Amino acid sequence: GYGHTVPLSDGGKAFCIIYSVIGIPFTLLFLTAVVQRIIVYVTRRPVLYFHVRWGFSKQLVAIIHAVVLGFITVSCFFFIPAAIFSVLEDDWNFLESFYFCFISLSTIGLGDYVPGEGYNQKFRELYKIGITCYLLLGLIAMLVVLETFCELHELKKFRKLFYVKKDKEEDQVHIMEHDQLSFSSISDQATSMKEDQKANEPFVTSQSPTSNDSSINN
Repeated sequence: GYGHTVPLSDGGKAFCIIYSVIGIPFTLLFLTAVVQRIIVYVTRRPVLYFHVRWGFSKQLVAIIHAVVLGFITVSCFFFIPAAIFSVLEDDWNFLESFYFCFISLSTIGLGDYVPGEGYNQKFRELYKIGITCYLLLGLIAMLVVLETFCELHELKKFRKLFYVKKDKEEDQVHIMEHDQLSFSSISDQATSMKEDQKANEPFVTSQSPTSNDSSINN
């Protein structure tokens, strides 16, 4: 939200709150679902293809692919749109146009630069629709690039340094203690049975020679 268009009435503000509470989670779900489907065809399958087909290292292919994808995304959604905005907006230079692209696609949205606000802008409605499509596609592309870099093996190892070790929950501790008690009771029963068998073994062995001797004498 750039903040250049805001509701003024109480009803408009209430509607904006309700609309935002419902719309923002659905927007995040939509972007997540789209990115998870796109990344399969844009990132995972190409990396797997070069790894299996040409025998290159999977980590090396993933790094090169991430760098190339990032360069293409920056070119298509930052440099080229910045050049277009610098032409379409009379009072914007290339740096200001690039600044608008970065502030918008990084979801900062300061609102100090908003395209298509001049009333003398030609095809203003169509221009606004084009900007909306650009922002939506740009957000998806940025999320795809971020997800691609997050799947790199080196970055996963780096992220593990900041993970917090989770302690075992009380329920799990109680379950493990119960299991240990049950195992110990079973082992105690087994040892007692073995001791009983050993205690009975001498009587069995002592009786067998006498019975054999009696049979021989007979």
